[in-house]
Amino acid sequence: MNAVAVVEAENTSDARPAGLMARLRGVLTGTSEASLTKRLAGTVFLIRVLSAGLAYFSQVLLARWMGGSDYGIYVYVWTWVLLLGSVLDFGIAVSAQKIIPEYRASGELSMLRGFLSGSRWMTFAASTAVALMLAALVKILSPWIDAHTIVPLYIGCLTLPAFVVANTQDGLARSHDWMRLGLMPQFIVRQTLIIGFTAGAVVLGMNLGATAAMIASAAAVWIAMIGQLIVLNRRLNASVAPGPKTYEIRAWLKISLPIMMVEGFYLLLSYTDVLVLQQFRSSEEVGVYFAVVKTLALVSFIHYAMSATTAHRFSEYHASGDKERLSAYIAHAIKWTFWPSVAATAVLLALGEPLLWLFGPQFTAGYGIMFVAAIGLIVRSAIGPVERLLNMLGHQNMCALAYALAFVVNLVLCVLLVPRFGGYGAAAATSIALVFETILLFWITRTRLGFHVLAFGKKS
Repeated sequence: MNAVAVVEAENTSDARPAGLMARLRGVLTGTSEASLTKRLAGTVFLIRVLSAGLAYFSQVLLARWMGGSDYGIYVYVWTWVLLLGSVLDFGIAVSAQKIIPEYRASGELSMLRGFLSGSRWMTFAASTAVALMLAALVKILSPWIDAHTIVPLYIGCLTLPAFVVANTQDGLARSHDWMRLGLMPQFIVRQTLIIGFTAGAVVLGMNLGATAAMIASAAAVWIAMIGQLIVLNRRLNASVAPGPKTYEIRAWLKISLPIMMVEGFYLLLSYTDVLVLQQFRSSEEVGVYFAVVKTLALVSFIHYAMSATTAHRFSEYHASGDKERLSAYIAHAIKWTFWPSVAATAVLLALGEPLLWLFGPQFTAGYGIMFVAAIGLIVRSAIGPVERLLNMLGHQNMCALAYALAFVVNLVLCVLLVPRFGGYGAAAATSIALVFETILLFWITRTRLGFHVLAFGKKS
């Protein structure tokens, strides 16, 4: 090799690290939309991963401190709070990312102020009314409900309004790119408070039963929500000039209710496999399958992070009529959903057995199921956060229909496959349903909006 070639080789080798460092600096400090989106998505992803770790840790502690019976009651009541609390905002948490950018783009500040205030009052009033009706239902059914479950159910009803308002505030904060303000109170502060309150009760020698644990959880939800409320109001006051407020509740609900259906069917799609598996297989097999689902949840966090970061920008660019900018941003969002999901899946599959072993030696029996379940997640990530795109651009009804059909497919296949194939059947049913959902969403977006929403292929 001559001297010139040696110098060129050295320059090339030096340039590679320098190029990588430059790209890293661009992501961490760049002001472009792409850099901002990556930073925000990374923040959301890290918060969700940390939250998952805290949630897992807290559940282990509660199970050890409470004992099987009380822990079972607590999980039962808390699951109802999570499920109901996720839909009782009527989709406002997601629709806020469409409504707020549109009001800002059109200069309708009175409507913007009305939404920022009225959306929270509306969801608080509605969730309080539902909580009171549920409490009355518990009272009526109390002769047929286990006596130890009644008080925790009442506390669950008390928790619902704060949980719903926190969800609503999450959507308002994310619409302003305040990701930490939107997510930290719910996913980090709340979990930390639950651990702290229950640990304090144990240290003080109190009997940590289901009632005490629900009181601790309710207090954590209310404290986190109120703290978020104070900080959010302070930021909104600095961001939006004071003035008159206009309330368009009917218009908000027209946008939000189909989105609520999307979220509802998504929840059903998420829980169908486990619920059907419980009906046909042993609790041990359900536990193994649940460990597989929890291990692969990291892939879903990537999709969630990109969805949370991009939704309001889809609406903003659409409202401004800049289709070229919107198309480029969609392509960017899809790419940064798909390729990180592929990488995360590869790592999880490679480390699958030791990760499952952390749950217990018997859980490694689910390693093969991971490969089947991963298929649907990878295929779904290939179109990125397209459901948010449809919701933000006014096609939430079609999006809800796609989710409903995917849920039906998943339910039918689970009933057919689970009795014979167990966890493999549940994973296969869910993967097929996700592939079906992906095809539907791709077709709807292609025909209704004219966008090619696939991580690869022709972009015409």
